[in-house]
Amino acid sequence: MATSLARNLLTRAARRSTLTSFPTHAALPSLQHPLLRWFSSYPPHEVVGMPSLSPTMESGSISSWNVSEGDSFGAGDVLCSVETDKATVDFEAQDDGIVAKIIAEAGPGEIACGTPIMVTVEDEGSVAAFKDFVADVGAAAASAAPAPAPAVEAPAAPAAPTPPPSLAPSPAPSSAGERVVASPRAHTLAKQMGYGDISALRIVGTGPGGRIIAQDVSEYDPSTAVIAASDSVASPASAPAAATSASSTPSSPTASRSSPAPQPIRGPGYVDHVLPPHAIELASRLHSSKRNVPHYYLTIDLSLDNLLALRSDLNSSLKLESGGITVNDLLLKAAAAAMKTVPAANASWMDDSFVRVYDSVDVNVVVGNGSSLYSPVIKDVGRKGLMAVSEEFARVSSVVEEEDAAAEGAEGFGDVGTFTVVNLGMFGIKSCAPIVREPQACALALGAIENRIVPNDGGGEDGEIYKESVMMTATLSCDHRVVDGAVGAQWLAAFKNHVENPVTLLL
Repeated sequence: MATSLARNLLTRAARRSTLTSFPTHAALPSLQHPLLRWFSSYPPHEVVGMPSLSPTMESGSISSWNVSEGDSFGAGDVLCSVETDKATVDFEAQDDGIVAKIIAEAGPGEIACGTPIMVTVEDEGSVAAFKDFVADVGAAAASAAPAPAPAVEAPAAPAAPTPPPSLAPSPAPSSAGERVVASPRAHTLAKQMGYGDISALRIVGTGPGGRIIAQDVSEYDPSTAVIAASDSVASPASAPAAATSASSTPSSPTASRSSPAPQPIRGPGYVDHVLPPHAIELASRLHSSKRNVPHYYLTIDLSLDNLLALRSDLNSSLKLESGGITVNDLLLKAAAAAMKTVPAANASWMDDSFVRVYDSVDVNVVVGNGSSLYSPVIKDVGRKGLMAVSEEFARVSSVVEEEDAAAEGAEGFGDVGTFTVVNLGMFGIKSCAPIVREPQACALALGAIENRIVPNDGGGEDGEIYKESVMMTATLSCDHRVVDGAVGAQWLAAFKNHVENPVTLLL
C-alpha cells in the first residue's frame, strides 16, 4: 500500500502542463512551461514555473507582478510581465485560481525556464498554509529537463523522406479511470455538476497540451460521449492510413470514399454535419498550406473582348454543340501558356533545401462546393490543344455533377498538380485571394465577367475617350519562398498577354 502510494505521488509530482495563453497584442510561439502538481502535507496546489516564451528562450526575468499573494484571478488575467532577450510579454492565466505564494520576486535577475515562480490554489482558505513554502527547485528542474536520448548501438537504416506537415489530431478523450491532466477547478466543477471523477468522463481538453480546464467541464455534453467513444476507437487504426495518404503525392481516394456519407448528428439547438474523408483531407491540406506557406497576392484586370470573339469564331467554325469551348477552357490554356513563358512559377519548395521546377503544367481545377468540393487535376495542359482541355474539363465536371461516389475511381481525382485555378465568377465574386496548396507555388483565382467603362487608349473614330469593355479581375497567390514579387508580376503580365491576344493560344 505504501509503495503504491509513493509511486503515485512521484508520478503526479512529475506531471507537466501549461497555464498560459497567447497575449492578444503579440504573435508568439507556444508559451509552454512546467506546471507541477505537488502532493504532500500542503493543501492541493500547483507550482508554476517560468514559462518559455520562444523556442530559443532559456531564461528570463520578471519585470513586474500584476497580482499579489491572496489575490484571485480568472482565465485571461495577466499574472506578471516577463522580460526576455527580445521583448516584454504578458503571462496570462488560462484557468481560475488564487495566488498562494509568489516565489520569484520582480527584478533584473535571470530565472531559468521551468524554475518555480509562484504557487496557486483553488480554495482561499489554503493560502495561509503556504506562508513559509519553499519550492524544491531540483525536482522542478529535473521534471522540466528532457529525457536523455537512448544510445545507438548500430547504424540505423536511412530515414524515409519527411512527409509534408499535416493537421495534428486532437487529443483522444481519456478512458474511464485513466489519470488525466486537468486543473483543480475542473476536478471540483466535475464533482459539483454530479459527474463524479473527471477521469470517468470522455472530455477532450482544450487547454495547452490537451489539459482539461473548467470551461471544458461546463460545456461537456454526456449525450455525445457515445459518439466520441466510437470515434476514438476507430481513430488509432485509421491514423496510419491517413498519414500515409497525406504524405508526398496523394494516392487514389477510392478506399477512403467507398463508405456511405455520414448522417448529420442533431443536438439541442444545433446540427453537426460530419464531413466525408475527402473533404477532411482537403481541409487539412489547406490548413497546413496556409500555416506553412508565406503567401502574397498580386491582382490584375483583364480585357476579354478578343478572347470572347475567338471563342465565338471557334465554336461557330467547328459547329460545336453543348457550349463548345468555354471561357474557362481558354483561361486554363492561357495559364499554362504563361507557365511556358515564366517557368519559374511552375515549381515547388522542397524540403527547405531546393526548388523543383516542373516540365509539365498539371492544373488542379476546383469544382463543386461544400462537402462535394473536389480539385481534380488536368495533366499536361500546356501540350494539350483547346479541344482536349475542354473535353477533359467537361469530364471532371460531369463526374462531380452526376454523383459524388463516381469520383472514387475517376482519373485525376485525389492527385496534386503543379498549379491551381479557382473560378468564382459564376458566384458573382469579383476577386479572391486563394490559398496556395502545398507543394505548389502558385494559385490563380478568376472573378466574374462584367462590362466596365474603361479608358479608350486608341481614341477611336468618334473621338470617345472611354469605351465599354468586357473585363475580369484575376488574383495570383504566390509562395514567396519560390516566386518573388518580380517573377509573380512577370507571370501575370504573360497571362494578360495571352488572354488579351488569344490567337497565341493556337500556336
